[in-house]
Amino acid sequence: MKPPARPGARLLTGAGLAAALLLTVSAPAPAAPFSRPPAADGKKGQELPGMPSALDTDAGNAPCTPASHEKAEKQDWSRQRLDLDRLHKYGTGEGVTVALIGTGVAPGAAGLKGRVTAAGSAGDDCVGHGTFLAGLIAGNGGGSPRLAGVAPGAEILALRGTGPRGQASADLVVRALREATEARAGVIAIAVALPRRDKELTRAVAEARRAGAVVIAAATPDPTGRGVEEVPPRTYWPAGEPGVLSVADMLPAGVRPDGALPTGGIDLAAPGAGVVSGGPRGDGHYLGAGASVAAAQAAGAAAVVRAAHPDESAGAVARRLTANAYPADIPQLDAYAALTTVPGKTGAAGGAKRAADAVTVRDTSDADRATGRATLLVLLGTAAVLAVLWGAFALPRARGRGWRPAEAGGPAKD
Repeated sequence: MKPPARPGARLLTGAGLAAALLLTVSAPAPAAPFSRPPAADGKKGQELPGMPSALDTDAGNAPCTPASHEKAEKQDWSRQRLDLDRLHKYGTGEGVTVALIGTGVAPGAAGLKGRVTAAGSAGDDCVGHGTFLAGLIAGNGGGSPRLAGVAPGAEILALRGTGPRGQASADLVVRALREATEARAGVIAIAVALPRRDKELTRAVAEARRAGAVVIAAATPDPTGRGVEEVPPRTYWPAGEPGVLSVADMLPAGVRPDGALPTGGIDLAAPGAGVVSGGPRGDGHYLGAGASVAAAQAAGAAAVVRAAHPDESAGAVARRLTANAYPADIPQLDAYAALTTVPGKTGAAGGAKRAADAVTVRDTSDADRATGRATLLVLLGTAAVLAVLWGAFALPRARGRGWRPAEAGGPAKD
């Protein structure tokens, strides 16, 4: 039979249990793999349907992406990170045509009416992905102005770079690039990433650049939702072509999503997860993810810069986007800085001066703030538990000594 526990022992046991419970409750949980876009407000708020980048070809005559009946209640983190409210006070991309090569764009989509020209079958967007990206580039937000795109004054030239169900084709991308070049588009956004280089594609990109277009492409294909196995790093095309701005997707914390396809030669990162935009049917909203989403926002930023600096070359516009990006392992798109920075006369990195008001790069990640709060709770909780443990150990001994200091060099007397 065990002897009855003393009060001090019971207190220590209770304090230990309290510590374990506190740490279990307060410590941030490990981040789950990024399997689907988070809610529009970055927290456990309203959820929106996801926008696919392609439809399953094995599903036969499966229907097109249905209209969303949900609407985002708040401005999403991507627009806050790019500081679009302030950017639009200085420029909206008015007068610039952005050629978007993808699944097509519905000309009558909410927020895009009257500003989309679709070549051939590009006006029929069964997948909905191209219309979603067009909203990020040049949408006016429809009834939600705070969900406008990066360049709401720009025009969209819709060109098809995929089949009707979203499967990318090098031949279609080449044809679309040449149509964009003939139309004198100021910015060309390529939403697809091909696994192999193509000679005709290389020529078409070079022709577009010689004609003065800023060419921007997704650094990798978009996630398929089937999971990404261990894939060695590789270059995707046309993002790997010389002079093309290769854009990758990032999370609110500024890192690439778990399972993102590895690649090199990335020029910029931009928001590419949990981003809100509309679709070809109805006036509801969707969530999108992937490098194509990031490339669309970079294309919108290029349109705003081109409109504000019409005499600058395509190379100069591209340098504005990269030189004024927020410094990180992969430079992060800062559209406001690209627009308002005044290049120094010497052209040195430190020779640039910001116009008017300084740029404030804000981390708008709710997840980051939640982690910070959880860490603070852990530290405070641990301190409180240690105080309780110290009291449980020291106070009974002090009381036994009659509150006299312990004698040096030996144990205290009882």
